[in-house]
Amino acid sequence: MDDVEVAQADIAAVPTTFDESVVLLDVREDDEWQRGHVAGAQHIPMGDVPARMAEIDPDAELFVICHAGGRSLRVAHYLARNGYTPVNVDGGMLSWVGAGRPVVTDDGSAGSL
Repeated sequence: MDDVEVAQADIAAVPTTFDESVVLLDVREDDEWQRGHVAGAQHIPMGDVPARMAEIDPDAELFVICHAGGRSLRVAHYLARNGYTPVNVDGGMLSWVGAGRPVVTDDGSAGSL
C-alpha cells in the first residue's frame, strides 16, 4: 500500500519556525494539541486530513509530525500519494521536546506532551 517513498527528517534537520513557505503539520488529536504543540504549526488531526487536504499548501515545504512518528508517517504516505512532497519528522514531538525545543499551548504559555 505504501508504494511511495517519504523522506524522513531527523529533528536536527527540521526548522524551528514556520510560515507560509514552511509548514509543520501536526496530525495529533485535539487533546494532544491542547496540551502542547509547536508554535506556528498547522493542526489537522489524522482522521480529518482527507477532508481537509485543501487547507494544506501543496507548494510549501511540508513537515508532518505526531507524537512519536507513526501516525505522521501514515499521513505523509497518504499526502505523497495525493501529490504532496511531505517529510516525516522522525521521532515526532518526543524528538522535538528531546531536542530542547519549545512547546506552547493555544494561549502561548509553556505546554507539555
